[in-house]
Amino acid sequence: MTDRHPLDLPELRPLWAAVHDRLSTGRPVSRVRSGPLDDPGREALADLLGLDRLPGAEPTIPFAALDGAVLDACGRPVRDVVAAILGPVHDRAAERERKAGQRDALWEWLAGHGVVTAQPVLLEWVGHLRTNGLVDGSPERTRGLLASALTVLAALPAGGEPLPVLAARLLDGDSHALDDGTRVSSLVLRALAVLYGTGMPDSAEGRRGLWSRAGVADDELSAGVLAVGLRPAGEGPVAGISRICADAGHPVSLTLAQLRAPGGFTGPAGPVHITENPSVLALALRRFGHRCPPLVCTSGWPNTAVINLLRRLAADGASLRYHGDFDGEGIRIAAHVLAKTGAVPWRMGADDYRAAATRVPSGPDPGRLTPAPWDTALAGAMAGLRTAVVEEVVADLLLDDLADHLTKRT
Repeated sequence: MTDRHPLDLPELRPLWAAVHDRLSTGRPVSRVRSGPLDDPGREALADLLGLDRLPGAEPTIPFAALDGAVLDACGRPVRDVVAAILGPVHDRAAERERKAGQRDALWEWLAGHGVVTAQPVLLEWVGHLRTNGLVDGSPERTRGLLASALTVLAALPAGGEPLPVLAARLLDGDSHALDDGTRVSSLVLRALAVLYGTGMPDSAEGRRGLWSRAGVADDELSAGVLAVGLRPAGEGPVAGISRICADAGHPVSLTLAQLRAPGGFTGPAGPVHITENPSVLALALRRFGHRCPPLVCTSGWPNTAVINLLRRLAADGASLRYHGDFDGEGIRIAAHVLAKTGAVPWRMGADDYRAAATRVPSGPDPGRLTPAPWDTALAGAMAGLRTAVVEEVVADLLLDDLADHLTKRT
């Protein structure tokens, strides 16, 4: 059995508790308020300090005097004595600073993650999470949950997998990791709500709709993509349909089901241009007819079929070039397409915007603006002019670029 410290007297326990607590703050201690002390406690304190009269029931004691008295009594400073009696003296201030540093490092890591920097609108998601604090009590556990959420976000839009299948594939085989109500599911859905500019859904139906928009369990027949001038090689049905439509000067509409099982299909190895709006495809067909170079339309936010086709074309060696609307939503769509397909901007810089804005001096407001990862000056230029420029306004310039492409190809 361990011997008790000679100063570990029941009547002095309130004093040692008060000293231990004050020292554990991590701040300098000049005085200690103890109590309440009963009569035996007052007598023990008077004996320890060498007082000629009893102190009050809740005395305030100069720390230096107490430390000197304890040193005289047992040869050890008061810090050592209270540690021997009540356990280690902690430094709560240092601990708070350490935990604050861990939290700051966590949010800096999240803000600098590639998934977030590729689509800067997600900084709003980071800000919301930081304001609301740690997701699971500690920086370590929160980081683990966020890493899982980022893994899912990096894989979206999905290829139409059911949610349990997606969860099992991405999150260590756990098919329930993205079940409704799990922390990871909530984190991903909040990020998607920010990305698409919607409110956080408050019903199971709304949450299923948001997952569907991100390509989870998409309807293979209703998810489709429009393209013109697409002439892939191969004897599969998708390649054949695409060539027939291109040779006739018609658009082709390909469903997700067709793209999942295209048969023999090898996309063109040269440039493939991408637009946000179907009207630009119509103008291209009107100008070039059956000679139209490859052009794919996202029709606003791209669905799973769009991303599937663009990734397939990129894998076959195509260089993807994207143009969209110069407004807040258009910039977020562009960032999404570039991040998910490897496309590069096409006439989407700050100088392109300034020149285009002169064509619509009284254009509509661009709405909520977020940074463009490919040009740090673009958001500032749009904030200064406060003019949205839809793609159709510069369609002649885009078609001239396609004409140049045809000239070089021939």
